[in-house]
Amino acid sequence: MKKTRFLALLLVLLLSLTVFIGCGGGDTSGDDTNGDNEGGGDEVQSIEWKLGHLGNDTHIWNLTALEFAKLVDEKTDGQITIKVYPNESLGNEIDTINMIQTRAADMVISGESMQNWAPTAAMMAVPYAFNDEAHMRSIVEGEIGREIEAEITEKVGLVPLYYHVRAPRNLTSNEPISTPADLAGFKMRVPNVPLFVEAWKAAGASPQVMAFSEVFTALQQNVISGQENPYDLIHSANFNEVQKYVNETEHVYGWIYVLVGEEQFNELTESNKTAVMEAAAEAQAFGDGLLEEEIARYKQELQDRGMTINSDVDKEAFRAAMAPAVEEFLNETQLDIYNRIVEAGK
Repeated sequence: MKKTRFLALLLVLLLSLTVFIGCGGGDTSGDDTNGDNEGGGDEVQSIEWKLGHLGNDTHIWNLTALEFAKLVDEKTDGQITIKVYPNESLGNEIDTINMIQTRAADMVISGESMQNWAPTAAMMAVPYAFNDEAHMRSIVEGEIGREIEAEITEKVGLVPLYYHVRAPRNLTSNEPISTPADLAGFKMRVPNVPLFVEAWKAAGASPQVMAFSEVFTALQQNVISGQENPYDLIHSANFNEVQKYVNETEHVYGWIYVLVGEEQFNELTESNKTAVMEAAAEAQAFGDGLLEEEIARYKQELQDRGMTINSDVDKEAFRAAMAPAVEEFLNETQLDIYNRIVEAGK
């Protein structure tokens, strides 16, 4: 009898202990139900962003975008996935920006074209504003860069995440062009950047605005005689098949942002915002590492494919020809920033 009563008492104690542990475990589980590993209350998200740009599959922008997408996926534990659309497969740059505003897309790689909304974005590609890459980086990462980013967010509704340094823009043609005098009657493509139109008009050319995806065919059919872009885009677009010369005018040192819609970014939990910005910083370093080695390779490959590099270009003559148009075109705010840039480079 005593043994039976002892066993009954032991059973009651075991049941009580089980209930106690179960209640404690339930509270802990409840704390994690709506959280993530870091957020302490952040909801778990499932988001897909579409990123469109004009580079091809092997372009630095695309390789870096794919690395960024991988990093974001890792850092958010798969809560945010980014699908990258190269070759303007979502649309051209302006189309993609408009699509972001209607939520048909989420991200874009864009630069001076944003001046159509945010005038200070024109500073991202002002002819002969920067002395070299170091001068330009100091501006991008300093006070002026922050002012430009703030206006882009305010007026375009896009948040800059990281940027790519662009190799200097050069002019391609089928005849060597060394001075502004060589531009007489020269029809050339320019992007939808009004400042570019005016600067090249002042230098003596006949510029025509055209989507990047249309340029190869226009050159092939002699609708235009040339275009201007950095070595990476000259290479990725295979312009060597329809152009004989790269004339090293180096008329623009510029940069381009990788951006996400402000609404899309603000919908993220705080921990996911942090993760995206950490991924952006790492993607920035990844892209910078590719730039130096890739540009040298692109230049050599273009020569291997038959293009001639014309380095005998009178840059000061081009600078002098374009300067009056640049200064006349810029509004008061833009001209103030331009003068600050120039002064910082002295």
